[in-house]
Amino acid sequence: MDGSSYYLPAVAMATVLAVKYPSLRRSWRDPLLRSVCWVLALTGLVFFFAAPPTISEVNDLLGVTNVSAPLVYCLLSAFSAACLVLIVNWRGGPPEATRRTSRRWITGYGVVIVALVVLFALGDTPVERLRDFDTYYADEPFVREMIVLYLGALAVAGVAMNVMCGRWALQVRGRLRAGLLVIVAGYVCNIAYLTAKFTALVAHWNGGNLDHLSSDVAPVLASAGAQISAVGFCLPLACQRAGDTWSTWCTYRRLGPLWRELAPVSPYAGRTARMPWWSPAELQVTQRESDIHDGLLSLHPYFDTGLRARAHAAALATGSDPVQARAEADAAMVAAAVRARAADPGGSRIASPQPTGPAEGPRDLVRVSVALRRSPVVAAVRT
Repeated sequence: MDGSSYYLPAVAMATVLAVKYPSLRRSWRDPLLRSVCWVLALTGLVFFFAAPPTISEVNDLLGVTNVSAPLVYCLLSAFSAACLVLIVNWRGGPPEATRRTSRRWITGYGVVIVALVVLFALGDTPVERLRDFDTYYADEPFVREMIVLYLGALAVAGVAMNVMCGRWALQVRGRLRAGLLVIVAGYVCNIAYLTAKFTALVAHWNGGNLDHLSSDVAPVLASAGAQISAVGFCLPLACQRAGDTWSTWCTYRRLGPLWRELAPVSPYAGRTARMPWWSPAELQVTQRESDIHDGLLSLHPYFDTGLRARAHAAALATGSDPVQARAEADAAMVAAAVRARAADPGGSRIASPQPTGPAEGPRDLVRVSVALRRSPVVAAVRT
């Protein structure tokens, strides 16, 4: 793998992290969001600092031969801990138990990181190796232990991730299950990476030469595993976000008939600033609901509860369920009130001595809006 094979994934992770940054800034206390951002950041850092050109530059900059090796191993260990913490927070459970399990993983891999630094400091690596550090120094005291320690830590994380994700995937369905299975596939590649590394080391210790497995095959497997796992982590969250946005826009569209019905009688019609089309869907829905409530308030003197009761009975007679019948009755009363307001703008004719408006709440408003367009009871009232 050349430098671009490392830098392109690093740039991709940085781009995703930049997109997630506004959400992170607003919801820093959300442990799941923090875990996702840590995984993305550490994935990008691992790719960046594991690139041979970066390894050479870091060694020259710090003036310590092969100092990039423990740096990359520490980043890999931190990445493993971040993935485990993400799964723990993602799966949820009692908050105290979740925090306790997360602290254990963080503490364990924190100890590993400290041990890696200490072992490298105790060892001797005078010859700079950009691609085959593991096999070149496989017999060096302390450095050998450092290499085995980081590979063992990665192996523990890989097995734990596959077990947790595999068990969880058997209990869920849909996009979450698909994401978990993608994560498992990514960690299968990581296990293959570890197998190639250990095979090359064992062969070296027994007088063989399978160094190409460590220097050529293993980096490809590690890159594939990290990118596949990142997709698995992001897939369910991205699908959930897309689904939520789609649902919000559907609500906005379904509120359209009621909003247009009330637009002529809204006290603020034509006086409010039009929201840009690129505004978030949630704000668009909030604005439309606010306009609808303003229109309903202006119609308050014209609501006829007697007409509503008759429309409710008619809707039940046509086979509507009670909830739908209430929505149709509210829609009929609104349609009649709009026409009464047009005939008597001054509000001198109050249709009911105890006027009451439609039930509040976004779901009721959506039902009323749909009933305005589709209900035969409303159509009968209009005529």
